[in-house]
This record gives sequence, structure tokens and C-alpha cells, in this order.
Amino acid sequence: MEERELKAEDIPWGYPLCFNSECGDKDRCMHYQAWLLMSKEQYEGAAIFPTAWESGKCRCFREKRLVEKAWGFTKIYDNVPRRDKAEARQRVHALFGSGNGPYYRVHHGEKRLTPKEQEEILDVLAKFGSTEGIRFDHYVTDWDFD
Repeated sequence: MEERELKAEDIPWGYPLCFNSECGDKDRCMHYQAWLLMSKEQYEGAAIFPTAWESGKCRCFREKRLVEKAWGFTKIYDNVPRRDKAEARQRVHALFGSGNGPYYRVHHGEKRLTPKEQEEILDVLAKFGSTEGIRFDHYVTDWDFD
């Protein structure tokens, strides 16, 4: 995985910030690191409350790390038998909830799949055949805010 510096412009709008400078995990926590980078005058959004910190541990801790995110579905059904493709698409589609919007936002790269979401999709496809060699259309290394 590549090395990259976290920048203010990487932080999603409204991402919860943590102000607990006493936390032992602050150097590794995405919420605290986001706070250090944000413009204090302009930020109006969610916060991690002190009640999240109990017995030296924070239940909202999010490790600062890069992950490989994916999008695009044109090749993921290649190993699914023709007779099962409609059902496979329907089951993958169902992972995104109702309506077409979320599925198509991922297909077109407006939203990117986390590693966990990628795994969930491959688990669905495994019920219809091999997932050997199946890849999403695009991959990018990005910060794990999800």
C-alpha cells in the first residue's frame, strides 16, 4: 500500500471530529487527525463526545489507514452462468438497498466500495460460481473514512 499524507481536502464533509487530546490512540485515530487538519473557524459538523471514551478506550476509534476501494461492475458477472445472471445481479443490487441510485453510483464511480463491501459482493457471486479472477472495473487507494 502506498504511503500518503492525510490532508484537509481528503476529509469528507461532516466527518465526526474528536477533540480528546488525552486519548492514547489520538496519533492513530482518523477522527482526531481530522480535527488537527480542519479549519477551526469553518467547521460545523458532528463530534465525538467524551462519553465515547471509557476506561482508556474509545468506542468510536477509527484507525488512520489507506485501503483499496473499488467501483464498476462490467466484469464481475463473467463467471456467473447465463441462466443465473439476472438473479445474481438482483442479489448484488439488494446489498445497496432499494432503488437503482446506490447501485449505479457505485457502478459509475460516484461512490466507491470499501474492502468489506467488495467482500460482501464476492460472497454473493460465490453462490453462483467461482469468483476466481473476478475484479471490479477500477481500484484506487484511499483513506478509510467508512
